Amino acid sequence: MAAGARLQTAKADGETASIVLEVGGLDRAGRDALEAKVREAARAAGAAEVRVGMTAERVTRRIVAVGSGKGGVGKSTLSANLAVAMARLGRKVGLVDADIYGPSQPRLLATEGRKPEAEGQKLHPVQSPFGVPMLSMGHLVQPGQAIAWRGPMAGNALGQLIDAHWGDAEIIVVDLPPGTGDVQLTMLQKHKPAGAVIVSTPQDLALMDATRAIGLFEQGQVPIIGMVENMAGYICPHCGEQSDPFGAGGAEAAAMSMKLPFLGRVPLDLAIRRDSDAGLPPAAGEGAGAEVFAAIARKVLAWLDAPQG
Repeated sequence: MAAGARLQTAKADGETASIVLEVGGLDRAGRDALEAKVREAARAAGAAEVRVGMTAERVTRRIVAVGSGKGGVGKSTLSANLAVAMARLGRKVGLVDADIYGPSQPRLLATEGRKPEAEGQKLHPVQSPFGVPMLSMGHLVQPGQAIAWRGPMAGNALGQLIDAHWGDAEIIVVDLPPGTGDVQLTMLQKHKPAGAVIVSTPQDLALMDATRAIGLFEQGQVPIIGMVENMAGYICPHCGEQSDPFGAGGAEAAAMSMKLPFLGRVPLDLAIRRDSDAGLPPAAGEGAGAEVFAAIARKVLAWLDAPQG
């Protein structure tokens, strides 16, 4: 009765009780609380010694890498909001900030100053207020501390973030650093994403760099889920007129020319910048800003759910 539906087997041998619990989906605190409750109940029933074993159904976990060829295109903002939007659509999603040298996800998902706990050789993700557990180098170093590591150390750090206690998370969104360097190569070789989302602004220079990122994923035999055009159009809050300081339609045209899916546009919106700086991802709210990211999330999930040939 204490274990409820979590009980798998219970045996008594004299004054020794052996109990096996199914603990899939429970975090460490939940497992500890359940174990304590079961031990107390078994002792109350007369067991002098209580042995508790725990099992969990293995979760099939897939990695979605979010990359770009250059910095400053809004890749981290897209990663955070994509993870939150997928969680709001009912999926179990985790987020890894793989930008070892310039982590920003703790600010975007309001977990600055939080430290992950370790169990054995693995970390427990920090729980964000938006239903997305996450890990970042920003959780492991002092705010503002420069990280001056060579490639192998950065690769080892990435492995520690990804090979964590993710519980029942079925999708891990990985916010990659810009470019095509050591961290990206480690990601492709050791962790093999199910697919990649490429973020670019509309102008030609960003698209040239995005093409290089696509080439890297293709060399690593990682499918491209699609492209997102960020900072696509600015609507003046005073007159309502739309302008395109970074151009318009470039990423969609590039996706079409490379025969890749186009996942959608994210506007150049002051509210997105303001809310992101405040740790309030637009995808967690309501209205047009949330729908932009929800639409992209639905396309990514449809790709993940479709049989991959």
